Amino acid sequence: MSIIREGYYFAGVALLIALILYFINPYAAILPCVLAAYCIYFFRNPARKIPVDKSLIVSPADGTVQEVVHLDSDDFVRSPCYKVIIFLSVFDVHVNRAPIAGQIKVQKYVCGRFRPAYKDSVGFENERHLIGIENGNLRVTVTQIAGILARRIVSWVTLDDKLDKGELYGLIRFGSCTEIVVPDNVDILVKKGEKVRGGETVIGRIRRKEEGERD
Repeated sequence: MSIIREGYYFAGVALLIALILYFINPYAAILPCVLAAYCIYFFRNPARKIPVDKSLIVSPADGTVQEVVHLDSDDFVRSPCYKVIIFLSVFDVHVNRAPIAGQIKVQKYVCGRFRPAYKDSVGFENERHLIGIENGNLRVTVTQIAGILARRIVSWVTLDDKLDKGELYGLIRFGSCTEIVVPDNVDILVKKGEKVRGGETVIGRIRRKEEGERD
Protein backbone atom coordinates (compact mmCIF):
# COMPACT_ATOMS: atom_id res chain seq x y z
CA MET A 1 0.00 0.00 0.00
CA SER A 2 1.34 3.42 -0.95
CA ILE A 3 0.01 6.96 -0.80
CA ILE A 4 -0.43 9.24 -3.82
CA ARG A 5 1.80 12.32 -3.69
CA GLU A 6 -1.15 14.72 -3.29
CA GLY A 7 -2.15 12.89 -0.11
CA TYR A 8 0.96 13.97 1.77
CA TYR A 9 0.11 17.62 1.16
CA PHE A 10 -3.48 17.38 2.46
CA ALA A 11 -2.52 15.18 5.41
CA GLY A 12 0.42 17.45 6.24
CA VAL A 13 -1.74 20.59 6.28
CA ALA A 14 -4.29 18.88 8.53
CA LEU A 15 -1.57 17.73 10.93
CA LEU A 16 -0.04 21.20 11.03
CA ILE A 17 -3.43 22.66 11.96
CA ALA A 18 -3.81 19.93 14.60
CA LEU A 19 -0.42 20.83 16.08
CA ILE A 20 -1.30 24.52 16.31
CA LEU A 21 -4.70 23.79 17.84
CA TYR A 22 -3.18 21.35 20.34
CA PHE A 23 -1.35 24.18 22.10
CA ILE A 24 -4.56 26.18 22.28
CA ASN A 25 -6.97 23.39 23.19
CA PRO A 26 -5.92 19.72 22.92
CA TYR A 27 -9.49 18.63 22.22
CA ALA A 28 -9.68 20.98 19.23
CA ALA A 29 -6.85 19.02 17.59
CA ILE A 30 -8.95 15.85 17.34
CA LEU A 31 -10.92 16.86 14.25
CA PRO A 32 -7.92 17.83 12.08
CA CYS A 33 -6.18 14.60 13.17
CA VAL A 34 -9.18 12.62 11.98
CA LEU A 35 -9.14 14.62 8.75
CA ALA A 36 -5.43 13.82 8.27
CA ALA A 37 -6.14 10.13 8.77
CA TYR A 38 -8.93 10.28 6.20
CA CYS A 39 -6.65 12.02 3.68
CA ILE A 40 -4.13 9.20 4.03
CA TYR A 41 -6.97 6.70 3.57
CA PHE A 42 -8.47 8.56 0.59
CA PHE A 43 -5.19 8.96 -1.31
CA ARG A 44 -4.18 5.33 -0.84
CA ASN A 45 -2.81 3.41 -3.81
CA PRO A 46 -3.09 -0.32 -3.10
CA ALA A 47 -1.01 -2.76 -5.11
CA ARG A 48 -3.03 -4.52 -7.81
CA LYS A 49 -2.43 -7.70 -9.79
CA ILE A 50 -2.86 -6.67 -13.43
CA PRO A 51 -4.07 -9.42 -15.83
CA VAL A 52 -1.49 -10.00 -18.56
CA ASP A 53 -3.90 -11.46 -21.15
CA LYS A 54 -4.06 -8.86 -23.96
CA SER A 55 -7.69 -9.76 -24.72
CA LEU A 56 -8.80 -8.60 -21.26
CA ILE A 57 -9.87 -5.01 -20.52
CA VAL A 58 -9.63 -3.97 -16.89
CA SER A 59 -11.62 -1.46 -14.91
CA PRO A 60 -10.15 2.07 -14.92
CA ALA A 61 -11.43 2.75 -11.40
CA ASP A 62 -12.63 1.32 -8.12
CA GLY A 63 -16.32 1.66 -7.39
CA THR A 64 -19.76 0.32 -8.26
CA VAL A 65 -21.02 -0.26 -11.78
CA GLN A 66 -23.85 2.22 -12.14
CA GLU A 67 -24.92 1.36 -15.68
CA VAL A 68 -23.92 -0.59 -18.79
CA VAL A 69 -25.39 0.91 -21.96
CA HIS A 70 -25.08 0.23 -25.68
CA LEU A 71 -24.29 3.20 -27.93
CA ASP A 72 -24.55 3.56 -31.69
CA SER A 73 -21.17 5.26 -31.84
CA ASP A 74 -18.54 7.26 -29.97
CA ASP A 75 -16.41 10.17 -31.21
CA PHE A 76 -13.19 8.21 -30.69
CA VAL A 77 -14.24 4.55 -30.91
CA ARG A 78 -16.21 5.37 -34.11
CA SER A 79 -18.29 2.21 -34.09
CA PRO A 80 -21.14 0.65 -32.09
CA CYS A 81 -19.91 0.36 -28.52
CA TYR A 82 -20.66 -0.21 -24.86
CA LYS A 83 -20.31 2.36 -22.09
CA VAL A 84 -19.68 1.21 -18.53
CA ILE A 85 -20.34 3.85 -15.87
CA ILE A 86 -18.57 3.42 -12.52
CA PHE A 87 -19.59 5.45 -9.45
CA LEU A 88 -16.88 6.19 -6.88
CA SER A 89 -17.97 6.93 -3.32
CA VAL A 90 -15.76 8.91 -0.95
CA PHE A 91 -14.61 5.57 0.52
CA ASP A 92 -13.35 4.08 -2.77
CA VAL A 93 -9.80 4.27 -4.08
CA HIS A 94 -9.76 7.31 -6.38
CA VAL A 95 -6.73 6.76 -8.60
CA ASN A 96 -7.48 5.90 -12.24
CA ARG A 97 -5.71 3.21 -14.26
CA ALA A 98 -5.36 2.53 -17.97
CA PRO A 99 -7.82 -0.22 -18.99
CA ILE A 100 -5.56 -1.36 -21.86
CA ALA A 101 -1.98 -0.86 -22.98
CA GLY A 102 -1.71 1.71 -25.73
CA GLN A 103 -1.02 5.29 -26.75
CA ILE A 104 -3.10 8.33 -25.89
CA LYS A 105 -4.45 9.63 -29.19
CA VAL A 106 -7.09 12.00 -27.84
CA GLN A 107 -7.16 14.16 -24.72
CA LYS A 108 -9.96 16.57 -23.90
CA TYR A 109 -10.82 18.59 -20.80
CA VAL A 110 -14.33 20.04 -20.61
CA CYS A 111 -15.40 22.59 -18.01
CA GLY A 112 -18.85 22.08 -16.55
CA ARG A 113 -21.05 21.80 -13.50
CA PHE A 114 -20.53 19.82 -10.28
CA ARG A 115 -23.74 17.84 -9.92
CA PRO A 116 -23.84 14.65 -7.79
CA ALA A 117 -21.89 11.94 -9.61
CA TYR A 118 -24.73 9.41 -9.44
CA LYS A 119 -27.01 11.59 -11.62
CA ASP A 120 -27.62 10.18 -15.10
CA SER A 121 -26.66 13.39 -16.89
CA VAL A 122 -23.29 14.08 -15.23
CA GLY A 123 -21.39 12.67 -18.21
CA PHE A 124 -22.76 15.53 -20.30
CA GLU A 125 -23.05 18.37 -17.75
CA ASN A 126 -20.21 17.97 -15.27
CA GLU A 127 -16.57 18.91 -15.55
CA ARG A 128 -14.67 16.00 -17.10
CA HIS A 129 -11.41 14.82 -18.58
CA LEU A 130 -11.35 12.30 -21.45
CA ILE A 131 -8.52 10.30 -22.94
CA GLY A 132 -8.69 8.02 -25.97
CA ILE A 133 -6.28 5.07 -25.92
CA GLU A 134 -5.42 3.18 -29.09
CA ASN A 135 -3.76 -0.21 -29.31
CA GLY A 136 -3.61 -1.69 -32.80
CA ASN A 137 -7.21 -1.95 -33.97
CA LEU A 138 -8.63 -1.40 -30.47
CA ARG A 139 -9.81 2.02 -29.33
CA VAL A 140 -11.06 2.79 -25.83
CA THR A 141 -12.11 6.04 -24.16
CA VAL A 142 -11.97 6.73 -20.44
CA THR A 143 -13.60 9.79 -18.90
CA GLN A 144 -12.99 11.12 -15.39
CA ILE A 145 -16.07 13.05 -14.24
CA ALA A 146 -16.23 15.49 -11.35
CA GLY A 147 -19.04 15.32 -8.79
CA ILE A 148 -20.56 17.51 -6.10
CA LEU A 149 -17.50 16.93 -3.89
CA ALA A 150 -14.97 16.12 -6.61
CA ARG A 151 -13.87 19.60 -7.61
CA ARG A 152 -10.48 18.60 -8.98
CA ILE A 153 -9.56 16.18 -11.74
CA VAL A 154 -5.84 15.36 -11.83
CA SER A 155 -4.10 13.91 -14.89
CA TRP A 156 -0.46 12.85 -15.02
CA VAL A 157 -0.42 12.09 -18.75
CA THR A 158 -0.63 13.99 -22.00
CA LEU A 159 -1.21 13.39 -25.70
CA ASP A 160 0.98 10.68 -27.30
CA ASP A 161 2.03 9.20 -23.95
CA LYS A 162 2.18 5.41 -23.88
CA LEU A 163 0.49 3.53 -21.05
CA ASP A 164 0.77 -0.02 -19.82
CA LYS A 165 -2.41 -1.81 -18.84
CA GLY A 166 -3.21 -0.96 -15.23
CA GLU A 167 -0.78 1.97 -15.13
CA LEU A 168 -1.82 4.95 -13.02
CA TYR A 169 -2.71 7.99 -15.09
CA GLY A 170 -4.89 10.24 -12.94
CA LEU A 171 -6.96 10.95 -9.88
CA ILE A 172 -10.36 12.43 -9.02
CA ARG A 173 -10.62 14.09 -5.64
CA PHE A 174 -13.48 13.32 -3.24
CA GLY A 175 -16.34 11.39 -4.85
CA SER A 176 -16.91 11.08 -8.57
CA CYS A 177 -17.65 8.94 -11.61
CA THR A 178 -15.58 7.24 -14.31
CA GLU A 179 -16.85 6.08 -17.71
CA ILE A 180 -15.20 3.67 -20.10
CA VAL A 181 -16.33 3.12 -23.69
CA VAL A 182 -15.29 -0.03 -25.59
CA PRO A 183 -16.26 -1.33 -29.06
CA ASP A 184 -19.04 -3.87 -29.16
CA ASN A 185 -16.70 -6.67 -30.19
CA VAL A 186 -15.90 -6.71 -26.47
CA ASP A 187 -17.98 -9.00 -24.28
CA ILE A 188 -18.90 -7.06 -21.13
CA LEU A 189 -18.28 -9.18 -18.02
CA VAL A 190 -19.71 -6.88 -15.34
CA LYS A 191 -23.26 -5.85 -14.55
CA LYS A 192 -25.08 -3.04 -12.78
CA GLY A 193 -24.48 -3.00 -9.03
CA GLU A 194 -21.23 -4.96 -9.18
CA LYS A 195 -18.17 -3.73 -7.27
CA VAL A 196 -15.01 -3.34 -9.35
CA ARG A 197 -11.34 -2.71 -8.58
CA GLY A 198 -9.21 -0.52 -10.83
CA GLY A 199 -6.55 -2.38 -12.79
CA GLU A 200 -7.67 -5.75 -11.46
CA THR A 201 -11.34 -6.40 -12.25
CA VAL A 202 -11.86 -7.58 -15.82
CA ILE A 203 -14.78 -5.62 -17.26
CA GLY A 204 -14.55 -6.99 -20.79
CA ARG A 205 -12.95 -9.53 -23.08
CA ILE A 206 -12.21 -8.93 -26.75
CA ARG A 207 -14.26 -11.43 -28.69
CA ARG A 208 -12.22 -13.82 -30.80
CA LYS A 209 -12.99 -13.77 -34.51
CA GLU A 210 -14.76 -16.83 -35.77
CA GLU A 211 -12.95 -18.84 -38.41
CA GLY A 212 -13.51 -17.26 -41.81
CA GLU A 213 -14.77 -13.98 -40.35
CA ARG A 214 -13.32 -10.90 -42.03
CA ASP A 215 -12.06 -7.70 -40.40
